[in-house]
Amino acid sequence: QVQLVESGGGLVQPGGSLRLSCAASGSIFSINGMGWYRQAPGKERELVAGITSGGNTNYADSVKGRFTISMDNAIRTVYLQMTSLQQEDTAVYHCYANVQHRLGGRTYEYWGQGTQVTVSS
Repeated sequence: QVQLVESGGGLVQPGGSLRLSCAASGSIFSINGMGWYRQAPGKERELVAGITSGGNTNYADSVKGRFTISMDNAIRTVYLQMTSLQQEDTAVYHCYANVQHRLGGRTYEYWGQGTQVTVSS
């Protein structure tokens, strides 16, 4: 099994910044990529940002230029630096990891429990 533990959420004023972290542990041979989704009440889940083990990144249009994703492969941790936060960024943020349990094995996707980000004055 794989555990993903997120941290860094909280309440911030519009225009503020937060940094989310997500550490993966457990039965992991390799991680092919990690990233973040978010879901706000009454809205569909949205991919916020993803990063491959090789460093390729992708972002939702709504966060480009404001959010930066990075990953430390050595400690199996992904980060999401969020700046210029807006009320529309309020959501529960879940990290995910695409994991191989053995060499040449299939890839499985795991999810964290989520961390609340609230942007409000």
